[in-house]
Amino acid sequence: MATSSKDLTRGTLWKQILIFSFPLMLSNLLQVLFNMADIAVVGRFAGSAPLGSVGSTTNLVVMLTGFLVGMGGGVNALVARFFGAEDKSAVSQTVHTAFIICLLTGIVVTIGGIAVSNPMLTLLNTKPELIDGALLYLRIYVLGAPALAMFNYGNAIFSAVGNTKKPLIYLFLSGVINILLNLFFVIFFNMDVEGVALASIISQYISALLVLRALIKTNDIFALRLSKISFNKDKAVSIVAIGIPSGLQMAVFQVSNLFIQTSINSFSAITVAGNSAAGNADSITYNIIASFYTACSSFIGQNYGAGKKERIKKTYGLCFAFSFLTAACLGVAILALGPQFLGLFNKEADVIAAGMKRLSMIMPAIAFSSLTDTAMAASRGLGKTTVPTIILLMGSCIFRIVWVVTIFAHFGTIESLYLLYFFSWTITGIFQIAYFKLIYKKQTAIFG
Repeated sequence: MATSSKDLTRGTLWKQILIFSFPLMLSNLLQVLFNMADIAVVGRFAGSAPLGSVGSTTNLVVMLTGFLVGMGGGVNALVARFFGAEDKSAVSQTVHTAFIICLLTGIVVTIGGIAVSNPMLTLLNTKPELIDGALLYLRIYVLGAPALAMFNYGNAIFSAVGNTKKPLIYLFLSGVINILLNLFFVIFFNMDVEGVALASIISQYISALLVLRALIKTNDIFALRLSKISFNKDKAVSIVAIGIPSGLQMAVFQVSNLFIQTSINSFSAITVAGNSAAGNADSITYNIIASFYTACSSFIGQNYGAGKKERIKKTYGLCFAFSFLTAACLGVAILALGPQFLGLFNKEADVIAAGMKRLSMIMPAIAFSSLTDTAMAASRGLGKTTVPTIILLMGSCIFRIVWVVTIFAHFGTIESLYLLYFFSWTITGIFQIAYFKLIYKKQTAIFG
């Protein structure tokens, strides 16, 4: 194995997972903290109305950009598998074909995001006093989709070969620039939603250029060579077969959240703002434990390529344990510091009170999200994403919509709306785990 990559098929597994995950955890945390800087700056310096405008776009932004993250997951799984099998030709073909696919996907997301922004915000019953700001923020933000696609592409490749430090460094540098630009645009130019949106896309292009530069400069087998960028049909089919369902997993999950956002928007603007502020706690927790999901997919991918059955099984168990315990601890800590946490985004007492309602319902249960996501990551590492996507559609989309039109419609309280998260996480997780166990036996049967 080359020096800028790591062999994930040998060594003490629990220690390797933690070493692998820690830089990725910091990277994910920095990414969400820098995204939170948009909300913090606009909330503290521009007021609750711009805060609500930006917050009203959150689920739609995640739905559009989540597809890009999912495509990166497909690239990660394939590169890890071929890297574990030491198939240099397949790694190179995957890297160069994925470049084209990810870039085109980013462009499509930009065009689609601009096209659907107005009707989607209207469909979500965005408050009249918030919709103009939300529309402006969203249309500017999606201009950064090609950059986000390329950063996720590079991040997926480095993670697949066991190098999670480089993306962390690049994300840190671009994130600092994001915060400085946020303050510069909002404070000195008196911009609000457009200022934080511009800061976001500028920092996204910087991180993309840095990670692509690193791939071009490396001499490893996963190096990106501009002269070799071409479309390999077989690798493209494999990337799309894993990447599109992975992307749909992200997007489908947000469809239900958009439906939930519509219900939240039926409450007062104060409730919307409080929900937006508290939603950052979800993002922090999820992005931290997501490092274990990436580790799960990368480790299983390499060990599947290397034909190491027991190591695949142990990887799943360890990643689930790490993600569940980490989420549980974070949930308790954030809930205990709830008022102080919410005060970072808005000092209004009513907004903080509204945010505490969400924290008190979501934080004690957020660890159960790892039931679903660890099993999905494990299945992706084995090259299976279609069935997990269907399970996610039923459990985290259809179930939530049914809950909204039945349970929430009956009680009509914000608490009855927030309660659906625990039940959907648990029910969906049970089915995802059952599927992984089934596919694990089938995919590893050839190993003996």
